[in-house]
Amino acid sequence: MPGARGEPVNAERGCSFLSPEKSPAEKAIRFLETLKIPEGPKAGQRLKLAGFQRKFVQGALDPANMVAVLSIGRGNAKTALAAGLALGALLGEWDRQPKREILLAARNRDQAKTAFNFIVGFVESLPKAKREKFIIRRGSRLEVEYPDKGGGLARCIAADGRSILGGAPTLAILDERAAWERDKGDTLENAILSGLGKRNGKALIISTSAPDDANTFSRWLDEPPAGTFVQEHRPPFGLPADDADSLLIANPGASEGIGASLEWLQAQARRAIARGGSALSSYRNLNRNERVSTEDRSVLITVDEWLSAEVAPDAMPERDGPCILGVDLGGSRSMSAAAFYWPQTGRLEAFGTFPATPSLADRGASDGVGRRYSEMQERGELTVMGSNTVPPGPWLAEVARIADGAAITCIVGDRFRHAEFSEAMAKANLRVPFIWRGFGWKDGAEDIERFRRALFDGCVKTTPSLLLRSAFSDAITLVDPAGNHKLAKARSLGRIDAAAATVLAVAEGARQVARPARPKRAATWA
Repeated sequence: MPGARGEPVNAERGCSFLSPEKSPAEKAIRFLETLKIPEGPKAGQRLKLAGFQRKFVQGALDPANMVAVLSIGRGNAKTALAAGLALGALLGEWDRQPKREILLAARNRDQAKTAFNFIVGFVESLPKAKREKFIIRRGSRLEVEYPDKGGGLARCIAADGRSILGGAPTLAILDERAAWERDKGDTLENAILSGLGKRNGKALIISTSAPDDANTFSRWLDEPPAGTFVQEHRPPFGLPADDADSLLIANPGASEGIGASLEWLQAQARRAIARGGSALSSYRNLNRNERVSTEDRSVLITVDEWLSAEVAPDAMPERDGPCILGVDLGGSRSMSAAAFYWPQTGRLEAFGTFPATPSLADRGASDGVGRRYSEMQERGELTVMGSNTVPPGPWLAEVARIADGAAITCIVGDRFRHAEFSEAMAKANLRVPFIWRGFGWKDGAEDIERFRRALFDGCVKTTPSLLLRSAFSDAITLVDPAGNHKLAKARSLGRIDAAAATVLAVAEGARQVARPARPKRAATWA
């Protein structure tokens, strides 16, 4: 039709050609690259978007998307990019509806002030005629108002749970969403999202990775609803902290002159490796954008401590010598787990079993881990048995079948499940000694210490196991005033059954190895 996009106008109306209408993303990119960097080594230089930033702007401003989620390592200009988009929305660069409302929410007031300062810094790079029209409010309220072109107001607030019902933002930015306090943060997020539909608004959710899968930010990444654009820069799990290629995955700005250089990141990684503990966990979470808990004082073991036990399948020790079977018998709807440990070689094998109802997909959704259980089943680490419960007798018989003739010398389990174990062993026709252990302070403290010592001494070797990685990531220890530890869950929906079975098996193996061999006395004749 005459006058359509990219087609010539009717000759009677003139002989010019109409240029194609620019999309909101193109308008935003063009506007952002007119701004000047307000701070840092390149302060005063014209802003130039990197490839990953352009990709996010295009996905975020696509009319088909209402929510855009960005997960990337610290120092890659997330907040600066969000502040630039907030200013563009305030000016009506791609959305000219009157009385525009832009909301930028951060974890606390200090973080909100950082975003506010970026907006103010970008305002100062605008031409004087436009700059003088802004009204900037500092103090109890952090606001930037632009009364021209229909007017607009940008507010920077803290995620403190105060209600904002009644607001109708045209753009909402949720900065460092993974770090928000859970209950108050969810309340604020729901209030913000409920107001977006009033004016066809958009939400940008940006953050470094959360420490676990149950975090609301992780759920946005793993289970995005329709109309959500997701851009996640997270390297594969299990790589060394100073691995160059994976560092560039988490920090794409390093190769484009944004944030820290690759050399600096590697130097910090080696420093964190040398320090270990919480320093290394924090580096993985913040700089490598991995889902690693930054808690150190109460974790059973850190992710790097466990990774030291993982070896390639062809490097696994043989099934040689006596085998110890650690068992955590599940309850009515929980997982049952078994761990085989050969103390002479250090070989460890573990697997778990769920009942068939609910399905693994539904169970993963309710536990906040997405497809993790289905992936474990595909890897042969997780099985399904029974309908609503795992039958103890048939399950122990299946455990014995998996042992495949290994010389099981004893079974270690929870003393409070004594009756169930006895019945299950009789049904499975298992005639081996059973060692009863408690999960309280007395037995638990000893077993945890022996397990840790064996792991740190290199006496535990296993192939990469998603089941064990998941279990140990959810396993913490509660510490009494005397410094004794007992095993517990980091979250109510966590599954630590495989970790508990492993601790029992390895600790008993360490006890058996530590016992001195009794010398055989020669027969004497009177």
